[in-house]
Amino acid sequence: MISIQKIFILATLFGFFSYDYPVVGQEFQNVQRLWYTSPAEDWNNALPVGNGRLGAMVFGNPIHERIQLNEDSMWPGSAEWPNSKGSPEDLAEIRALIKAGEVHLADSLIVERFSYKAVARSHQTMGDLFIDFEDKKVSNYTRTLNLTEAFASSNYEMDGYKVTQKVFASAEDDVLVVNISTENPEGLNYNLKLSRPQDQGRETVRVYSILNNTLKMEGMVTQYGGMLNSVPIEINHGVRFETLLQVKNDSGSVSANQNELHLNNVKAATIYIVCNTSFYTENYAQKNEETLKKINSSSYHNILNRHIEDYQSLFLRTQLDLGHHELDSLPTNERLKRIKSGENDIDLTTKLFDYGRYLLISSSRPGTNPANLQGIWNEHIQAPWNADYHLNINLQMNYWLADVTNLSECHQPLFNLSDRLIERGKILAKEQYGMRGTVAHHTTDLWATPWMRAEKPYWGSWIHGGAWVAQHYWEHYRFTEDVDFLKKRVYPALKAYAEFYSDWLALDQNDNSLVSYPETSPENAYLAADGKPAAVSRGNAMGYQIIAEIFDNTIATAQILGFEDNFIKTISEQRSRLRAGIQIGSDGRLLEWDHEYEEHEKGHRHMSHLYALHPGDDITLQNPELFEAAKKTIRYRLDHGGAGPGWSRAWIINFFARLLDAHAVEENIQLFKERSVYGNLLDVHPPFQIDGNFGFTAGIAEALLQSHEGFLRILPTLPNSWKSGTISGLKARGNILVDISWENNQLRELTLTSSVTKDVSLVYKGETKRIRLIKDTSLHLDKNLN
Repeated sequence: MISIQKIFILATLFGFFSYDYPVVGQEFQNVQRLWYTSPAEDWNNALPVGNGRLGAMVFGNPIHERIQLNEDSMWPGSAEWPNSKGSPEDLAEIRALIKAGEVHLADSLIVERFSYKAVARSHQTMGDLFIDFEDKKVSNYTRTLNLTEAFASSNYEMDGYKVTQKVFASAEDDVLVVNISTENPEGLNYNLKLSRPQDQGRETVRVYSILNNTLKMEGMVTQYGGMLNSVPIEINHGVRFETLLQVKNDSGSVSANQNELHLNNVKAATIYIVCNTSFYTENYAQKNEETLKKINSSSYHNILNRHIEDYQSLFLRTQLDLGHHELDSLPTNERLKRIKSGENDIDLTTKLFDYGRYLLISSSRPGTNPANLQGIWNEHIQAPWNADYHLNINLQMNYWLADVTNLSECHQPLFNLSDRLIERGKILAKEQYGMRGTVAHHTTDLWATPWMRAEKPYWGSWIHGGAWVAQHYWEHYRFTEDVDFLKKRVYPALKAYAEFYSDWLALDQNDNSLVSYPETSPENAYLAADGKPAAVSRGNAMGYQIIAEIFDNTIATAQILGFEDNFIKTISEQRSRLRAGIQIGSDGRLLEWDHEYEEHEKGHRHMSHLYALHPGDDITLQNPELFEAAKKTIRYRLDHGGAGPGWSRAWIINFFARLLDAHAVEENIQLFKERSVYGNLLDVHPPFQIDGNFGFTAGIAEALLQSHEGFLRILPTLPNSWKSGTISGLKARGNILVDISWENNQLRELTLTSSVTKDVSLVYKGETKRIRLIKDTSLHLDKNLN
């Protein structure tokens, strides 16, 4: 992604206070957790909770608590911005310039004619809940994020009495919950306040009490500092929303004073926060009332139990255990310090694997929007990179783990956004390019905008964003073997992009091949003949690799569904004439562009020409020459400072897993832990982006199980330091559940379960075995696959 030179992070409204927090004795329990002995000093140390749509970052401050709130559809504007810019005549002019070698002029023209240039329209914070307690002596403080039961908690003593705060976001009851209790017989006194940051000096919400125990915060998302076509624009409309906060207390009193609630002598209170928006329903206020009514008919403990049961139905499907739990007696931030000093911490790898799954469950559920660049967690009115959906790796990386870690339901929001993007892209393809099918470029947002947005051609003059997302439809089918999904969702999506590419490809009369241009390689540049950086070219590796994949998958889908029409015949013929997207240069590396240009940035964070290695599947061990060229390509990038952002390092882990290089996988796992996480283990770009967390989890799964080659590789790149361990509940393509255990770096037991009877090939340490799986019957194999 584009580097940002300087990001101004909003400081917390309340400073970190100078108490000492003597630590309660810690003993490891059978839960996966992050824990700390002091409150969060800033947002990058706060702890995330979420239910897919609603989220919060919990700071855990026992005197001036801040709980930053989010909802996934909090966006300014609407779908009224136009779909298209430019015309087929503009495309013809740009192509002529490229053929004539006028690449710099083509660079300028592609932005001027087709791009909406710089765009500022951002996902935004819902606001903040502030809880102000009396300033008393605090001791024995701990703060925890429980990944096994999905809640954030603070535990401490105030004036010698225990106080507990527990925060979670329930998908089952669609509510954020804050429970505060004390053993002090006189209870606690504190105030509650809702607020939201201003937008360019303008108030963004109205907050007021509607009952003695209820606050309402209502507003409309705007962005007066917005931008379109690199021109400042006031976006004075957007999604309308209402947030209700209601308190239920067991003792003492609750009273209202305009926009605050005051709790006095309360031993236990539960704060319920509901929020709905006009994006989902025009009756959002009524929806809030209905949700609170349902909550009021239940109890806190029932709501908590329903939340845990719902969450664990997803989270406990897959379980990784690499041992070495003894280090969990140390706070998470202390463990990170040890890692940065060169120590190994295998259990933190397990924790990060689970954290990625936790974050996906918490930010992407059926019926919600997909996880954006920050998941759902964002404290800004203008977030870095708009906290939007970048389609040149970031959104896709968010979902690499979904199927393989058996969270296929969490994949659904991506398909729902993509379906909307496809429909808008059809208009753009016809109006802007004069072509059938659909197209989507580098970035989209809540409104499923398919158009190009880039001030410079390197960043967004790229036509393959939607088609890359289409790979996820096909992969989801491969993992689930859901034929109904294949027929109703996969084929229509693939065909739409295949139609566009069928019209887009141009004939090279020199060799009768089909070429794709203008092309750019995401965010990268080469040195043109004059030694100056250029972006556009007459074809490049990634473009051809994605086009080939779209054609191949469309043809394969038709074969599975049992038909071959004229369109399938046409793209089959075009596929046979498509210019190769995988070529080796004179130095043994894979070419990124149509010629062997020198790179402008030799250590660039994007390694787009390796798409065919991962997440594609065209570069495998079956072609040793390409396999070695891919290794050399990656090493060259790393030797020149590559993999700076966390997501780039996560991609490297996946690359080396596919390259069957266990040592490099282990090395980059360690580097990710050293360089790519904040104190709360969220991914560092910098600033925070969530894609690296998801990509890391996918990489761990890829190291333990691979199925992209038509067979199952068992423990393909098991790191040497993972002497013994277990992984259960992974999903292989073919809808096969896989459990693996190993000791002394050797397979101990393998268990496979299929929903249908089928024959499967297994590969372990170079040996291949063919076995038959019987429907719904687990097959247990020993270290020799017997």
